[in-house]
Amino acid sequence: MGRLVATVERLRREVLEAQAAADGRALVELAKGILIGQLNCTPAAAARQLDVLCRESGMSPLELAADIVNQASRDHVSAIAAEFVERTGTGTGTRTGTGTGTDAGAGTVGSTGGGDPADRHSNSTVSVRLRTAESGVLAVTADTQAVAESLLTNALGPLGAVAVAVWTAVPDGSLALAGHAGFPPREAARWRHVPPGVSTVARLALGERRLVTLADLDREGLPSIGRAAWPDGGRMAVPTGTGGRIQGVLEICWPRPLEPQSPQIERQVEALAELCARTMDASPPRDPAAADAVLPDLAELIDLAEGLQDPAVVLTPVLDSEGRLADFRIRHTGSRFVDPVGRPRGDVNGALLLEAYPLAAGESGLFDIIERVHATGEPFRAERMSLTALVDQIPLTSVANISVSRHGSAVLLIWRIQDETARLASLLQHAQRLGRIGGFEENLVTGETTWNAQLYDLHGLPPTAPPVRLHELPGSAHPDDSAALARFLRAVLRHRRPASVNLRLRRPDGITRHIRVVAEPVLDADQRLHAVRGAYQDISAQHWTEVALAATRDQLAHTEAESAERSRLALQLQHAIMPPTPPAIEAPGLRVAVRYRPAEIEALVGGDWYDTVVLPSGLIMLSVGDVAGHGIEAATGMVVLRNALRGLAVTGAGPAQLLSWLNTVTHHLAKHVTATAVCGLFDPGTRVMRWARAGHLPPVLVRRGEAEAFPLIEGLLLGALPEVTYVEREVQLEPDDTLLMYTDGLVERRDSSVQESLGHLVHAAAATAGDLDGQLDRLLAASRSDTDDDTCVIGIRVG
Repeated sequence: MGRLVATVERLRREVLEAQAAADGRALVELAKGILIGQLNCTPAAAARQLDVLCRESGMSPLELAADIVNQASRDHVSAIAAEFVERTGTGTGTRTGTGTGTDAGAGTVGSTGGGDPADRHSNSTVSVRLRTAESGVLAVTADTQAVAESLLTNALGPLGAVAVAVWTAVPDGSLALAGHAGFPPREAARWRHVPPGVSTVARLALGERRLVTLADLDREGLPSIGRAAWPDGGRMAVPTGTGGRIQGVLEICWPRPLEPQSPQIERQVEALAELCARTMDASPPRDPAAADAVLPDLAELIDLAEGLQDPAVVLTPVLDSEGRLADFRIRHTGSRFVDPVGRPRGDVNGALLLEAYPLAAGESGLFDIIERVHATGEPFRAERMSLTALVDQIPLTSVANISVSRHGSAVLLIWRIQDETARLASLLQHAQRLGRIGGFEENLVTGETTWNAQLYDLHGLPPTAPPVRLHELPGSAHPDDSAALARFLRAVLRHRRPASVNLRLRRPDGITRHIRVVAEPVLDADQRLHAVRGAYQDISAQHWTEVALAATRDQLAHTEAESAERSRLALQLQHAIMPPTPPAIEAPGLRVAVRYRPAEIEALVGGDWYDTVVLPSGLIMLSVGDVAGHGIEAATGMVVLRNALRGLAVTGAGPAQLLSWLNTVTHHLAKHVTATAVCGLFDPGTRVMRWARAGHLPPVLVRRGEAEAFPLIEGLLLGALPEVTYVEREVQLEPDDTLLMYTDGLVERRDSSVQESLGHLVHAAAATAGDLDGQLDRLLAASRSDTDDDTCVIGIRVG
């Protein structure tokens, strides 16, 4: 994932660099202006001087311009560099040998004194880079031994180092001492060769491929050259290499434990290691553009790749702007190369490895392997390694033998897929078996028909039986499928276009299977029909599943229709007995108004009822009730209880006795029914009302703008027990009093208690004084109930 992020980051950085190019030109021109002012020279001379400084410092024009403009601060290493340059006299305008230090570079880069503006400028800007001061001295040396001595004397000695060792990484995994300084000759002779697998400070840096700092060698317990002389000394080891290749390791020894070093010193040590690499390799790829160019020494490697029997790829390193390895360029793909995604060789040649195969940076670690081989030169070989490629955004994994080796600055990658043909054939066979698919090909010229084993199994034929040809297929199909099969054969054989058909195949063993046949014509070079190929698929399970689903859908539709009919009948029954807006009822001494609001969902037809009747005794019975549940059962139960209470009231019994008898009816005659009810008997002569309740909410009395609920009296709901005794109370009503009787659909809420809901009703009743009809309408409008239940309200106004 890190490699893929780096690739995306590199592409994004290229876009940003293109956008910033214009801004960078302004910074370079500003730096030229500073040089003109300090050197008192012409613009052309300032441009040439900037180019010289760029070459000798190894910096880009933009970086050097930033250093000049910002007047970079001088750290400890910079001061040492300035002192060294002044001591060697490179600031006097003389040449220091035949290396890269030219007259212009020596006269303006290394001087430290005086009143010359050029000397002051170069001392304040370029002395920050130790690499510039050292390159003029190290370039005169031609061997690594002289490099080691020069590094210790001129650069590392002032930092407190006492010894330097330069190791060369041998391709077989061993280390060879290529140069040393500060170690006794006998000690150096003992360490001239380190066999593979021996853990040393240098091998630690080589394995991690980065700078390693050990504060105390004795505490770390790693063997290394000079440990006997300085057992508790500090060590720094950094790989030496350029362009992503590691030639060896630079190891620096201090006599005492090493304090933590600043990042600036670590960067300068890495720069010294790069100088060592230049002496160890005469022609490393220095410039990223040069590293990405076509290398002339690839011809032999390309010929080698073409002569191999296995797929091979030639890779060359691609460096970033700081000379670090960023990716590999695919320089050549062998003639036997097969791209897993199906791209031609021309599309892969020249592409970057991580862009063409992003999963190389994944779990397989192929990119890390190639990078390690390129850096160390140690070849890598592995058997049965998993390689993953994206095919239409689907990762497909293959098993292959891998060989990676470095040849000069290039890397050769060879792989051999393990039994790819057999593996793909096995996968196809398993896929056909799981999908119950059999393939065929019929040559119309020779008359030869080829079946696979799965197709014999679908037809119920032994492998020795002759295949059934297409024109013979109607003889094995159900007669009802003959018309569809004829259209299929005409489309394929006559009109030469792909077609498919579903049919019932009658096998010799008497079993009938539902089969889908898919076929396409194969044309020769003259566009004549040459063959037909296709596949049979057993869709019997799918067919019977569709049949079962169709039956289920029919049953569901019937059930829904039946339920809708039951709901319609229940609603008709309920509306026949209690219309939603019944007319006002006139009784002696009373005016009665009723509001009934059915549930919003027709399927929730409830069992609410109300009744007002003048009895033979002159009393007026007022009742309201609610049968538990919904649907046709609740509606029929409501009819039974309402009519039963009306019939029992003719006996002249009081409300408590009436509810007791109604409980017996509910428990014994109406099966599986429970209900609540309030029953009252009003005497018009005395305005006294006797009432009783069976699990129902009490009536609410509104008098002179104030409202209160009747006190709760005992009373179990109807139908719970076979015999129940109820309590009744008397209330003296006055003229213009309003009595409200209702069902729970008016007040109940899921998030509130019954007492809270009853209190809200009392408050609303007090606030809705006025004519009786308007008062009931306003009560319904102010209702906060959310139980989706029927609502019934009776308003009684005393005359």
